[in-house]
Amino acid sequence: MVKVLLVDDEKRMLDLLALYLRPHNYSCRKAVSAKEALSFLKDEIFDIVLIDIMMPEMNGWELCQEIRKNSDIPIIMVTAREQKEDIIKGLKLGADDYVTKPFDENELLARMEALLRRTEPLKRIEVNGLLWNEDEFELSYKNNVIKLTPKEFTMLGYFMKKPNQVFTREQLIDLIWGYESQTEERTVDSHVRNMRDKIRQSGFPIDDYLITVWGIGYKWVNKPSL
Repeated sequence: MVKVLLVDDEKRMLDLLALYLRPHNYSCRKAVSAKEALSFLKDEIFDIVLIDIMMPEMNGWELCQEIRKNSDIPIIMVTAREQKEDIIKGLKLGADDYVTKPFDENELLARMEALLRRTEPLKRIEVNGLLWNEDEFELSYKNNVIKLTPKEFTMLGYFMKKPNQVFTREQLIDLIWGYESQTEERTVDSHVRNMRDKIRQSGFPIDDYLITVWGIGYKWVNKPSL
């Protein structure tokens, strides 16, 4: 299921967008302000963001700029402003696409799907001999298979796909166990510890790559070739 963040100060528009998207396998999170959207983005991982421009306090252009400081997540501006200069401004500030209100439901879905295809995550990642292969659901180092549990494998994939991004324990629980899970943070630490042990035994220097960000979570850092 694709996770989308909807940002608009009009609740009616948020409800309408969610009504359109949910039947098409989208999980919708609604934010009624830019401030609330930034809070959600800090604690959760989304696949795409839809942003209205005309909002009080912080408008959609400013929100787009703030998001682009830390993320390359796909952004579509959904707004009644259709002047050419507004569209150009939004694109220059980091938006990936622009849809004007009132919009055609099918056109919006097509634009979202096209953008998500272009930003589809890698399914095969190799770092200095360590190969993460999603199609075969296999991790190997120098052609020797490392046996991970499904959750360990999935977690490692998130790290390797987003080098230098810090994942909080709360984000990892949301991504791997589910938003409504009662999983405790120490369970994340246990999975990371076990994963490190298994990869370390293969000879790959995992401790140089999978870094603990004390008090927050973990991140993957790519090092120069060995």
